[in-house]
Amino acid sequence: MLCVRKAYCLFVFSFIYSVSFAQNVAVINGKSISAKEFMWAYKKSHNGNVSAAYDTLQAYLNLYINFKLKVLDARDMGLDKNANYQEEIKTYENALATHKKAGVSSKDHDFLLNEYREGVLMFNVSEQKIWNKAQEDEQAITEFYTKNQQNYNKPLSEVRGEVIADYQLSLEEKWLKGLKQKYQIKINENELKKLAKL
Repeated sequence: MLCVRKAYCLFVFSFIYSVSFAQNVAVINGKSISAKEFMWAYKKSHNGNVSAAYDTLQAYLNLYINFKLKVLDARDMGLDKNANYQEEIKTYENALATHKKAGVSSKDHDFLLNEYREGVLMFNVSEQKIWNKAQEDEQAITEFYTKNQQNYNKPLSEVRGEVIADYQLSLEEKWLKGLKQKYQIKINENELKKLAKL
């Protein structure tokens, strides 16, 4: 009897999991990205357009996952505990509460607040991991220029801006590669296909 009950519980749990996973486009380190959140973000960055081909949605999901990975890294570094960050979020929450009275729906309110929280974290962590390094580490910039000199036909002093931009890209690529090895990512292709049909 106990085995039957255990099997039933496992079946119910796996059914519930598969139903909840079916409404997610991806799961990163156990944290799901719902289809609603994903399509809200997609629509917002595509002038309100919701109809998209599968390839377009897939490309956007890859970018969105990269964004979420950086946010996760920022949280792991404790950047969300920073007093300045918390103060900034509080100010935005208050401003949003004022706007809510002016007609922002509660669903949009939650998505906007979350987007802002995560956006600031992503900015703060990128500043530490990429932008500051690229601006301050003279030796690393010179080494990067020397290693990739075939891409630049001018001395470093003349192409410094271009070299820094390329160095930032290489830092970001390495960072994302490390994050993809550190955190587990599951993409729900079926849900993405369904969204592409909408």
